[in-house]
Formats: sequence, structure tokens, C-alpha cells
Amino acid sequence: AGFTMAMLDEGTKSRDALEIAAEAESLGANISTGSSVDMSTASLSALKNKLEPSLDLFAEIVREPTFPDDEIERLRKRWLANIEQEKNQPVQLALRTLPPLIYGEDHAYGIPFTGSGTTESISSLTRDDLVGWHQTWIRPSNGTLFVVGDTTMDEIMPLLNKHFGKWKENRMAVPQKNLADVPLKDGAVYVIDKPGAPQSLILAGHVAPPTGAENNIDITTMNDVIGGSFTARVNMNLREDKGWAYGAYTFMPQARGQRLWAAYAPVQTDKTADSIKELTREFDEFLGTKPATQDELNKSVRNNVNSLPGQFETAGAVLGALLSNDRFGRPDDYVTTLKSRYEAVDLEGVQGAAEEVMHPEKLTWLIVGDREQIEEQVRELGLGEMQILDTDGNLVE
Repeated sequence: AGFTMAMLDEGTKSRDALEIAAEAESLGANISTGSSVDMSTASLSALKNKLEPSLDLFAEIVREPTFPDDEIERLRKRWLANIEQEKNQPVQLALRTLPPLIYGEDHAYGIPFTGSGTTESISSLTRDDLVGWHQTWIRPSNGTLFVVGDTTMDEIMPLLNKHFGKWKENRMAVPQKNLADVPLKDGAVYVIDKPGAPQSLILAGHVAPPTGAENNIDITTMNDVIGGSFTARVNMNLREDKGWAYGAYTFMPQARGQRLWAAYAPVQTDKTADSIKELTREFDEFLGTKPATQDELNKSVRNNVNSLPGQFETAGAVLGALLSNDRFGRPDDYVTTLKSRYEAVDLEGVQGAAEEVMHPEKLTWLIVGDREQIEEQVRELGLGEMQILDTDGNLVE
């Protein structure tokens, strides 16, 4: 998906890659393409007085890419180099390796979350694969057009119909992606050895409810308190109090299916086991003896409400909100209800969300660091079976 979308503007029926770039520049148009775990998008940002020719270029890129062989090879070299680079950066390496361990290889999310795929998959792609993927997914019946700007439906529809109206539908069925629910797994530990590393990168996660969950605001508020912001408990402990990390957080990437609830902490090597101990203690106490306080809740609500006006100032931000509504099945007026939704959150909802989402004993721990220095201490924590992986996520032992 990512590779095909990146190839759309590398040549069409009447323009080659350089002509596309030159024409976009002369029009002052910005065309971008890409894929997330749920959607593939092609977007055009254009000047109103150049909208017609910009749309002409955009429609051709979306509808009629030719996937020239020489451009495929040029992009492939760059793409493979990028994957190698990711394997050398602990954070990227962890984000590549953890999702397949949690979701399994057959799940649509059981892929590197960096979006770059694997060396094997990119090396083996052929032009036919790209053409086939484009025909299967990028088609009128599977797409939605979103428009944000100084225009009206009456004004924009004739233009859209002119450039997209004759786009032919094919008869192939749209495949169903595997977004089936994955059960919580027993706790486990995986180590990727980086001899001599001055830091260990700790990434631990398990599945959590989708972004479209009814109580999503409760869930995000809960995450704000435990680890989703600078002043959250996890960061105040590992960074401000202990000084073992520059920053430690919990986060939840958005997803239509079950998303990840994950803890992230790059810590000094000799404090790896101690940091894990502190993280699990924070999680256990949050669920038990030290639930969220009114003060912590107020801080999260204030922050979320006060940042709302600045979140929708640009056309791009408004477009992002429309895409999210579509992606997660939300009503069109969802954004206008956010202030009251945030203010309605109470401690009971936050605690309920914590109990629903957080399962510290079910975390899959992935540690990128100097195995010789950390293995024994981490084993003693008894977090689950420990296995050693290589940078491709394959079992070493």
C-alpha cells in the first residue's frame, strides 16, 4: 500500500515524474500521497484561481499512474535504505518489531508501524503487484472525496464531476482486511541485542479498544494521567524524580480496529530493570491504591479543552478532522461536541477506562539494548518468558 501510493506521482499516461513535479510547482499546488494502517490518501492543496488545472493534474495522478520500471527501481533503492536506517534506530526498530508480536502475522496491523514494510516485501514487489493493488483499492466505489476551502457544494461538484465523473469502476470485489479482535496474550519479554548501547529502549504494549470506542474520551483522559503528557505520572517518575530517562510516556496510536496501548521509555542501561519495576509499580498503583485524582483529571480536561481552538485553525487540520470522523464512524458534528465531552469526564469514567484498558501482567515487553548488561536483571523480574530477537524480529534463541 505504502509503496504503490508513493509511486502515484512518479509517472502518468501523459506526464513523467519530472513533468508532474514541474507542473505542480508552476501551479503552486501541493500533492501528497500515503497510507496509514487504515486508509490510503491522496491529497491536493491548491490555489483557488488555479484549481481547475491543479485538479486536472491531481485526477490523472490518482486515476492513471503508469508505474514506470525505472522509477520503481529508484524508489526501491531509497526505500530499502530507509528500512536499514530504521533497524539502526532503537525507537524505529522497536516500532517495527512489536506490532507483529502482539497482533500476529495474519492481522492487518501485524506489520512494522513505521509503515515501511520489510526488506523481503519491498524487494519482491513487481510492477504487476503495484498495478494490481491500485486497481483493487484505488477506485470510485472504495473512495470518498473531502473538500475544505473557500467553496460551496454547488461550486465544487461540477469540477469534481468533470475530473472524476468518468472514472470507471472495475468489477473486482474489495478484499476484506483482517481486523479481527486479538486476545490479550500472557506477559512476555523480547530482547534485541545492541552491544555497547549506553541506553536501553523499553517498549511494552498490548491490545486496547479501538479509537471509535464509545468511551474513547474517558480512555484518552486516563492515558493523559498515567503517561500521555509531560506531567503524567510515568514521566514525572522516570525523568523528573529519578533522572533515568529524558522522557517516558504511554501512548495509543489511532486505529479502526483494536489499537495498541504502549509504554515507551529510553533509559540508561544500568537502570533498565529498575525502570521496568517503576513502570509496573505505577501501573499497578494506578489500578489499585492510587487511582486518578480530581486534580489530575482537572489538569487533563483543562489542557484538552483549552487546546481545542488551536486544533482546527488550518484547512489541513479541518480536513484531518473530517477524515477521522469518516475513519471512526463519527457524526459530522463530532468536533463541536468535544468541549462538553471532555468536561463530562469524571473519576469513575477514568477508573473504568483504566480497568478496561490496562493489564500490566499481559504486556509484551520489547527491550533494545546491551544484552550482556541487562539480561540477567530483566529475567529476575519474572515478566514472562524471555526470547532474543534479531533486527528483523526473527528468533535468535
